[in-house]
Amino acid sequence: MNSNTTNLRDIKKIRLERHWSQEQLAEMSGLSIRTIQRIENGENAGLESLKSLAAVFDTNIADSDKKEEAEQIRKEEEYVQNVKGFYKLLIFAIINLIIFLWIAINDSDSEGWFLFLYMLIFWIFGLGAYSLNYLDFFGEEWKRKVIDKKFKKK
Repeated sequence: MNSNTTNLRDIKKIRLERHWSQEQLAEMSGLSIRTIQRIENGENAGLESLKSLAAVFDTNIADSDKKEEAEQIRKEEEYVQNVKGFYKLLIFAIINLIIFLWIAINDSDSEGWFLFLYMLIFWIFGLGAYSLNYLDFFGEEWKRKVIDKKFKKK
C-alpha cells in the first residue's frame, strides 16, 4: 500500500480529522448519509462509492483488510480441519487399541500382550507427531513468550 492510499476502516478517522460531518461527506461525495454510515461501520462498499470517496479525500482507497480477513479465515479453517483430523485419528487409535487389547486378553501366550504394547507405543508416537506438526503448540505466541522470557522483555 503506498502512502497515498486510505484503508476503508480509516474513512471515519479522516472525516473526523477534517472536522466534517457525515452529512457534509455525503454531500461532497454524492453518496447518501446511510451509505457513509454503512461504510464507516465496516460494511461492504461498492466500487462507485469507493471512487466517490477517493475523489473527495484525494487519495486511493484500498480494502486490504478483506485480504487479511480472508487469509485469517483460511488459517482458521485449516486449523479446524487439522483438529478434526486429529480427533478422527484418535478415535481410530482407540478402536485399534481396544481390538488389540481384546486379542491380548484372549490370547493364551504373551504374544498378544507384546503386540498390544507395540501398537500402544506406535499410536503414542504417531498421535504425538501429528499433534506437534498440525496443532499449534509452538506457534507465534509461544515463540514470543520464550523470547520475552529469555531477554526479559515486558
